[in-house]
Amino acid sequence: MTKLLSDQDIIDNLTTAIIVMDNTLRVNKINSAAEVLFGMSQRQVYLIPIQTLLLGESPLIASLERVKETGQELIEREIKLYLPSQGEIVVDCSIKAINTALNEPYIILELAQLDFQQRMSRDESLNTQQQVLRGLAHEIKNPLGGLRGAAQLLERQLDSDELKEYTAIIISEADRLQNLMTKMLGSHHKPEHAHVNIHLVLQRVRQLISTEVDNRLTIVGDYDPSIPDLYVDSDQLVQVFLNIVLNAVQALHGAGRIILRTRIQRNITIEQKSYRLGVCIEIEDNGPGIPENLQESLFFPLVTGRAEGTGLGLYLVQDLIHRNKGMISCASLGGRTVFSVVFPLEQSTE
Repeated sequence: MTKLLSDQDIIDNLTTAIIVMDNTLRVNKINSAAEVLFGMSQRQVYLIPIQTLLLGESPLIASLERVKETGQELIEREIKLYLPSQGEIVVDCSIKAINTALNEPYIILELAQLDFQQRMSRDESLNTQQQVLRGLAHEIKNPLGGLRGAAQLLERQLDSDELKEYTAIIISEADRLQNLMTKMLGSHHKPEHAHVNIHLVLQRVRQLISTEVDNRLTIVGDYDPSIPDLYVDSDQLVQVFLNIVLNAVQALHGAGRIILRTRIQRNITIEQKSYRLGVCIEIEDNGPGIPENLQESLFFPLVTGRAEGTGLGLYLVQDLIHRNKGMISCASLGGRTVFSVVFPLEQSTE
């Protein structure tokens, strides 16, 4: 006989955060997505005022009071919330008052984080750019090879060292552009998937970084030891996190704190596929932050905030993460920048 789903089973599998409050706005029940959003469990939030979870003068509190007084459903768009666990986020929300069979009034708050939709749109745009750039890189590499070969033949015919300097410049610049095109094409090697302990990967990255920094920089490991192995390419993940941590070291100018954090995450969506469980690896630093005008295009190719940068580092990082069925995002405010990399722990539910 098929077991029927309970109400709790249903709301726990929703990707939107659900908070049920009594008429005094004290939390009675939350679902799994809300636990992830607030970084607190059902037991921790039981009967605490909703104001405790929403710091500052949130307009959401006024909306909750209005629904409590009028009993009318309310929908609000693009409300900014500040959460201790995540910083500032933008959400759409729905608020509804209900009465139970015992005539006890409750208020249901549903929060849909807009970052998810923005990330989906960004990923689709980035995938299109990747296809265009790879095609362009292929077209550029062939004539570059011919240009370099012609310069070498010309160099052999010249007797003047002064003229040979010009052909040397042509060859050197052709080699530089060939290297840039190769990077834009990304890795040609398929991931060699195996069951990997993510903490061993992060410890390897810490060892590599420790040879390049001094005691002015602190790297802290905040790990969840219960996380099972991931089915990924270990070498590619070392490359991914080494690149991200090195970016943090450069942003800090070698002085500050970097936190490597691992946590289980529930109800995640990666490339329009849903998973009940995943692993989130966060790289947090207390540097000056990423300029706001770069944050939306951070993972696009040829975008960089450094004069000496090529703008391919994070583009290639995202490519490697996608090859391992993961996703990456970034949140940055002055004094706190967090890169979040998420991988599924199971097969898609779709």
